[in-house]
Amino acid sequence: MNHVAIGQFEIALDSQPLSGVAASTGLARMSLDKKFQGDLEAVSQGEMLAFRSGVPGSAGYVAMEVVRGSLHGRQGSFVLQHSSTMNQGAPTQSITVVPDSGTEALAGLSGSLVITITDGQHAYRFEYSLPERTR
Repeated sequence: MNHVAIGQFEIALDSQPLSGVAASTGLARMSLDKKFQGDLEAVSQGEMLAFRSGVPGSAGYVAMEVVRGSLHGRQGSFVLQHSSTMNQGAPTQSITVVPDSGTEALAGLSGSLVITITDGQHAYRFEYSLPERTR
């Protein structure tokens, strides 16, 4: 069954050192710490690698984050995998649930999430599927 969860989130990014191999590449590494509100009441932590080109509005990032909390009242955790780019201001996002990463009442979770930022406020729209609850 397909569902939609919407809400807002706060994010804190903290710069982290790169490995010696990547130190001179122009990449940036950051830890992320989020708090979701709305249909997804959760916290998440993860890691991001990013690159910003010399052309304004062009950049890309990849990230993995572990989300723990409640999705429409179902408790558990899952992992989101990000791969997103900005091509001279035009965004392309791919943020998906890693297969078989759901735990507890979120076991079997699949889906994708879209992030929007308006006036500095981060919002999400999470389209997902979950097996029906067993009674």
